[in-house]
Amino acid sequence: MHPMLNTAVKAARRGAAVITRASFDLGLLSVEKKEHNDFVTEVDRNAEAAIIDVLKNAYPDHAILAEESGASDNLHDENENVWIIDPLDGTTNFIHGFPQYCVSIALQHRGQITQAVIYDPTRNDMFTATKGAGAYLNDKRIRVGKRDRVADGLIGTGFPFRGIDTEGLVMDEYIKMFRIMSQNCAGLRRPGSAALDLAYVAAGYLDGFFEKGLKPWDIAAGSLLIMESGGIVGNFSGESDYLYKGDVLAGSPKIFSQMVNLLSPFAKK
Repeated sequence: MHPMLNTAVKAARRGAAVITRASFDLGLLSVEKKEHNDFVTEVDRNAEAAIIDVLKNAYPDHAILAEESGASDNLHDENENVWIIDPLDGTTNFIHGFPQYCVSIALQHRGQITQAVIYDPTRNDMFTATKGAGAYLNDKRIRVGKRDRVADGLIGTGFPFRGIDTEGLVMDEYIKMFRIMSQNCAGLRRPGSAALDLAYVAAGYLDGFFEKGLKPWDIAAGSLLIMESGGIVGNFSGESDYLYKGDVLAGSPKIFSQMVNLLSPFAKK
């Protein structure tokens, strides 16, 4: 295992230990609302601090981009290495005891994602990838699904939840996409953790995934897992400009191109 990936795995386990301890007594959680339906708990913050502690100890000069604490002081354009961290993706699931959430950690080296870890503490599933070296689940090589028709595919998605606009335009657009995909695939799922959904595409549990308005920390690790397992990640037009724009389509190559055909009308103009 690449030494940087090894450090990321260690950091993910450290963050997950914080999450798992808190999961035994959810009644004690203090939960704050960032905005409508967007929750943050002290667990998110404590897990993030634990993750950053491990990474900073190993690589003090690396920059950090993390969901709760934002960008580190040394984050700027000429950074060689940036760790992109979501300490708890699926906070709403976690608060309810719904066991679908994960830790996501990626390393961006000169603009490319080169290391990825997604860890699901409730199942003890560790997804890992190093650029050019394949994707793994618990040390077993994973590949995207073999189905080549969206009609036979199980497709993951996410609904907009934060700052749903007053006119309901975002929700209307989503319902249109939901209808099109529902009519064209074998099943549509909305499990509630985009990072874990992307890992599931890499492992072939889902044949494809689409969502709008994601953040880099939702996407970074999962995108490398998918590419290293033989899949494609793009925006709704099928292009590779998604990490900081946040509109993501992913799947095996044939499923991906069929999803682009179905969803490209919803690409940002």
